[in-house]
Amino acid sequence: MHDLSTYTATTGQSLWLDNLSRAHVFEGKLKHAIEHLGIRGVTSNPSILDKALRESPAYYRADLRNLRLDDTNIETIYELLIARDVQMACDLLTPLWEESLGLDGYVSWEVSPALAHDADATVAAAARLRLLAGRDNLMIKVPATEAGVYAFEELTARGYKVNVTLIFGLEQLRAVFEAHLRGLRRWMAHSHDPLAVRSVASVFLSRVDTLVDNQLNALASAANADQADVLALRGKAALALASQSYALYQSIYHGEAFADLRELGVRPQNLLWASTAAKNPAYSDLIYVEDVMLPETINTLPDATLAALADHAVIQHRTPPSASAAQAHYARLASLGIHMDKEIAEGLQSDGLRLFQQGFDALLAQINQ
Repeated sequence: MHDLSTYTATTGQSLWLDNLSRAHVFEGKLKHAIEHLGIRGVTSNPSILDKALRESPAYYRADLRNLRLDDTNIETIYELLIARDVQMACDLLTPLWEESLGLDGYVSWEVSPALAHDADATVAAAARLRLLAGRDNLMIKVPATEAGVYAFEELTARGYKVNVTLIFGLEQLRAVFEAHLRGLRRWMAHSHDPLAVRSVASVFLSRVDTLVDNQLNALASAANADQADVLALRGKAALALASQSYALYQSIYHGEAFADLRELGVRPQNLLWASTAAKNPAYSDLIYVEDVMLPETINTLPDATLAALADHAVIQHRTPPSASAAQAHYARLASLGIHMDKEIAEGLQSDGLRLFQQGFDALLAQINQ
């Protein structure tokens, strides 16, 4: 069993927990994870919040009863209910947030997935959630849709902390990074505090392999395919995405594009590896953990993956993987008709929005019972 309290010092990577639950707070599990398992932040999404309410309704019952007396709007009740979870988690992480000067110690709260294609409504929702939470270490989550990226730039220019989520491709990531730079320049044009604004870019991994592997399996079953050659490509697309994402991050934030902002003391938009639980039982349970232990990144882990990391991971400072090898892998997939930055990235983002909307609808249905 590893002592994860030294994880960040060893790897240069921060660990966040992909779980926001009132039960975790009241039962001391989040406090334990922060103090003993190296956790330096918390992420959530509508599906996680739906699960939290479904599995531990007793922790929410009194608040729900009181909120229903005061307001009949289900979405308002939802926001007021979850705001308390966010506040409690933020308070547990505040000492770390202060100690790290705002580098870590955040809790992410997502705007409604129904707003994914409405930039103005996303900005308005972000303002409302920030006001409800009332915590400086709140990070608003917005999706990397076209409208979401526009909203992200605007929020950055207004000094918000933002987690841009549902990134599945390099072109999506590039658009997010470029919006970040534009928003930062607007923020700094008014001589604001460079450390007051903070953001991360959440690149999803396991879902990429799940979709690509399914397509490779279908191709391998075709009569004219070289089955062994095609099947050998499975389980590599997500790490190829991670490799190229890291190379893009380095080229921008350690290059000329960020030089003027870096001199002003502004922080880069760090990569956050999301969807890091292995979904294929044939793969290592740490396939999306060990190979992406890269400096200046964050990995947000569900509880089971965090436990696996503590139990049997090889924890060490990693050399960045070869971007050229990753590009070659993308080219090989393209030759088979699998286009990573088009059908794969766009399809996965649409599917992610659909799943989050389902989770959000299920959560509202629970509240409305």
